[in-house]
Amino acid sequence: MLPAAHNTDGQADGQRQTKTHEEGVRIKRQRIEVRRGAQAPWHPGRCAEILVDGQVVGYAGELHPAVCGTLELPRRTSATELDLDSVPYPDVVTAPAISGFPPALIDVALVVPADTPAAQVERALAEGAGTLLESVRLFDVYASEQLGAGRKSLAYKLTFRAPDRTLTAQEAVTARDAAVAEAAARVGATLRGT
Repeated sequence: MLPAAHNTDGQADGQRQTKTHEEGVRIKRQRIEVRRGAQAPWHPGRCAEILVDGQVVGYAGELHPAVCGTLELPRRTSATELDLDSVPYPDVVTAPAISGFPPALIDVALVVPADTPAAQVERALAEGAGTLLESVRLFDVYASEQLGAGRKSLAYKLTFRAPDRTLTAQEAVTARDAAVAEAAARVGATLRGT
């Protein structure tokens, strides 16, 4: 079970569930959007719409407490609904090239407005980081008075790797800085602790 801070806006729950479904249906991330939704039987403010190519194909998030009580489910039960007839056929998947060189792992914690979807920040990081970025993963959502009213911190693990060489620390840091700069430009993100 994740700490309560992960469940403050529905985005973290919906984002985690959607990532799982994204991997299951094999649709490219660029075609998927996750945004705040409002749909019964989900809890208001803890529901995410799942869109593919701009069309809503489902919902994910925490069920409304009344629904949990009526169905005798544990409190804070999460659920996902996908209209499989609306989900497009998956893209053709080619086997990824596997590099024999080690990755460079860098964590970044970004402070953003509380209503900023994690998926929007992730997309900015991915597009700003360039070709050396292998993956980006949200691993923490944190909100407190220390960050300021209406702010939250999103922590991501960035994995960088070159297919033909071991990256230098400077190459990885430069790619990280470009990713953070893109997130700053798009959503006003700032590095936490700076």
